[in-house]
Amino acid sequence: MKKIAIIGSGGAGKSTLAVALAKQLDLPLYHLDRLYWGPNWQRAERPAWAQLQQQLCGQQSWIIDGSYFNTLDIRLAACDTVIFLDVDRYRCIYRAVKRTLFSNHRPDMAEGCHERFDWAFIKYLWHYPTKMRPRVYQQLACFPNKDIVVVSSGAQAIEQMKQRQLNQG
Repeated sequence: MKKIAIIGSGGAGKSTLAVALAKQLDLPLYHLDRLYWGPNWQRAERPAWAQLQQQLCGQQSWIIDGSYFNTLDIRLAACDTVIFLDVDRYRCIYRAVKRTLFSNHRPDMAEGCHERFDWAFIKYLWHYPTKMRPRVYQQLACFPNKDIVVVSSGAQAIEQMKQRQLNQG
């Protein structure tokens, strides 16, 4: 467990889990949201975005949190472990709305990217189980040699990772 990709819907708890695991496993942590978004929600350019992920994935160890489906294959090819937070849509929407109402800035986001309520994002979260989840499982099936952990909460993920550490040690 030296290269861990954490994926899932927005609001699933990827960043919170990533911080906890980075401390537990003493691994460098990269939040894709922080790297993708520039000030005031400026998107990274596609070629540079893919190249940055290739560079990150080439490092000896890491935890990378974020889904970004268009470049997911880069991380899946490089990681040894995938944690898919397959969290209920209601919980994801609740967390996204709560985050918007009570947090001005997330530490896993770029400077100048303040929380905002976005109906398009809420709609994306609502449709994630029917539109994106099947695509994620298709991608995961292309990497049968990876240790794939599918859980419905960060707490379950932490418990499973502790068990894996004990079994390896």
